[in-house]
Amino acid sequence: MSQSRSFPERFLFGAATAAYQIEGAAFEDGRTASIWDAFSRVPDAVINGDNGDVACDHYHRYAGDVQLMKELGLQTYRFSTSWSRVRPDGGAPNPKGVDFYKRLVDELLDAGILPWLTLYHWDLPQALQEKGGWTVRETSERFTEYALDMHDALGDRVDVWTTLNEPWCSSFLSYTAGAHAPGHYSQAEGMLAAHHLLLGHGQTVRELRARDSSLNLGLTLNLTVADAVDPANPADLDAARRIDGQFNRWFLDPVFRGQYPADIIKDFRDTDAEAVARWQDAVQPGDLDIISTPIDSLGVNYYHGELVGGTPPEVDPPAGDAPTPRPIGKPFPAHENLYWHDRGLSRTNMGWEVQPEGLTRLLERVSEEYAAPVGTALYVTENGASYDDEVVTDDGEKRVHDTERVEFVEAHLAAVLDAVEKGVDVRGYFYWSLLDNFEWAWGYAKRFGIIAVDYQTQERTIKDSGRQYARIIAERALATEPAV
Repeated sequence: MSQSRSFPERFLFGAATAAYQIEGAAFEDGRTASIWDAFSRVPDAVINGDNGDVACDHYHRYAGDVQLMKELGLQTYRFSTSWSRVRPDGGAPNPKGVDFYKRLVDELLDAGILPWLTLYHWDLPQALQEKGGWTVRETSERFTEYALDMHDALGDRVDVWTTLNEPWCSSFLSYTAGAHAPGHYSQAEGMLAAHHLLLGHGQTVRELRARDSSLNLGLTLNLTVADAVDPANPADLDAARRIDGQFNRWFLDPVFRGQYPADIIKDFRDTDAEAVARWQDAVQPGDLDIISTPIDSLGVNYYHGELVGGTPPEVDPPAGDAPTPRPIGKPFPAHENLYWHDRGLSRTNMGWEVQPEGLTRLLERVSEEYAAPVGTALYVTENGASYDDEVVTDDGEKRVHDTERVEFVEAHLAAVLDAVEKGVDVRGYFYWSLLDNFEWAWGYAKRFGIIAVDYQTQERTIKDSGRQYARIIAERALATEPAV
């Protein structure tokens, strides 16, 4: 007889996707180009020159995909709406684009699945990028207008609204490192983009709260645990501080404390004083009050932690960036004497360490220092792994025996339970991703889904990880070792 650990009664089990990664129909029914449509056509920006023109064809196959969600027993589905579909070129609302999301939400509700809507998952209309994108304040205003259009359309049936997904990626990774759209290489632009993203977030929360105080409002941040190679070594400790500051605190502190971290401002000034001066000019009086408007939920996206030091390792660990010929810069402006080290853990085929205990520590830290004091609930809104999957036929049925992903899901759900049992208010877990999909600069080379997608035929196959996740959801419990 085996033993099990139960999840709290109100704990939600879900899966997540993003519009550009799955929808396809890139230029149908009035949709126009986003920055990812443009970036994916830049030579050498994406592996194999892949793009999201078709992706998983979810735009045409959403009803079948929702039935697969129902088969898995998902309680909630986290998806993003495409700004370029809803307000093409950042302009007037597009009824056909809006209607797609009405149909999707109706399908989810009919299946008994809670819609968890994210307004921005990196697909800024290209026309707005040509006017400066997130480096200019006007984009924050246009974002809020777009958000209110979505609420006009779906406010009667969607209760959960997330403003942004991973603003670190859509600022520093995109405007400073050049790794993601729009592919720029500027410290100043990364800082400006981060601020205007957060400003758009705060403005939108205020407007939606004024419309309906019952809504569950929040945002999603990708966060990490930064460990020093030697906690007794000042250089290693400083490396961990800088990663934590540039990755975590640069977004957590303004949202929860109404201020940017002073130590990182100093670090940024040391690397580029002119960039900091431009950013300071952009931070207007009252901005931080808007950004720190209280939120109900914080989504935590976690894939792995960081082991960092002030001196190089003997052997460099695998890089997590897509190996494109196009140059990629550093997403951390304060990167001098900052080096990643290997922990000796197993790795996914992205080169990312599998570190579930880091998720427990992260949830404890974010709860204690930020969320719990103001009553904000935590949700793990992304957590997943890419492996080299293979579709096989067993007794006439197609299967994917992804044992490593099964173990990954179970280990990270156990890590969430560890946090819950320590008193952390974690109310849900979303696996990334529901479907194999377009994985940004990696194109279609990496597969994160619990459902396999044949991109030639668009056939879907539930992987063993999806079947195991369905069992966990049905039992609302995680099996432990058999009792002795």
